[in-house]
Amino acid sequence: MRVFVITGISGSGKSVALNALEDAGYDCVDNLPVDFIQSIVDSLKQQGRERIAVAIDARRGQSITGLPAIIDALRKDHDVRVLFLNANTETLVQRFSETRRRHPLSQSDDHRTPQVALEEAIEKERSLLAPLAETAHNIDTSHIKSHTLRSWISELIKDDHPGLTLLFESFGFKHGVPRDADLVFDVRCLPNPHYDPKLKPLTGNDIEVANFLKEQADVSAMGDDIRGFIEKWLPNYQADRRSYLTIAIGCTGGQHRSVYLVNCLFDYFKKKHQGQKTLYLLKRHRELH
Repeated sequence: MRVFVITGISGSGKSVALNALEDAGYDCVDNLPVDFIQSIVDSLKQQGRERIAVAIDARRGQSITGLPAIIDALRKDHDVRVLFLNANTETLVQRFSETRRRHPLSQSDDHRTPQVALEEAIEKERSLLAPLAETAHNIDTSHIKSHTLRSWISELIKDDHPGLTLLFESFGFKHGVPRDADLVFDVRCLPNPHYDPKLKPLTGNDIEVANFLKEQADVSAMGDDIRGFIEKWLPNYQADRRSYLTIAIGCTGGQHRSVYLVNCLFDYFKKKHQGQKTLYLLKRHRELH
């Protein structure tokens, strides 16, 4: 069976992700007790079901610390993917303020102070879930809308591909480094089309910007170096039995240089690994969404 485990920080979009998986034909269970995962997977398998998604978060308290061991046990018989959703504290505070919902860890263990501050509850949850984040595919939802997250989830599960998903993501440093990045490359030192009045309103997806950057020797050299690094170490990441590897390319605003280089890298690796079933490629332009 394909088992998709969705977890992460409260307010980061787990309900949106679960709905996207349900629309894709997964049997979905929200807020499932950790100890019940194995039994529900076995039950659905006996019914001939092939795909299940479960959402688990801090509402389960300390019991969630046993989830990594359960996932390891499931992987002996099933294809298990773990998705961890995250967002920066400022965004989470704003979302809780808008929905007026209480954080699941807002209840204090000290009877003298029954409630804790929202920021404190968020940090407590981060600490509790840290071991899960280290072994999962991370998506930072701080700067994206719900429909964008749904789109990314759809791309992630497209064709239920095996092997490693290699994701190239452009971003702007002024909006923060993506929390979901495994490797980050800074290309702010390259010539910037932003200072050309004709190119400023365009993006790296436009042919005029692409032609400008293609003519810059430093841009070509940087692209070659990044590509060479990835080619050298990609077999090691595949041998590590990873499911996902996110490579983030950042410039100042995430509009021109990073977008162009992500497109170049994506096209190169897609052509080189065309037909291979052990590598699946995706690309995202965070600031363009």
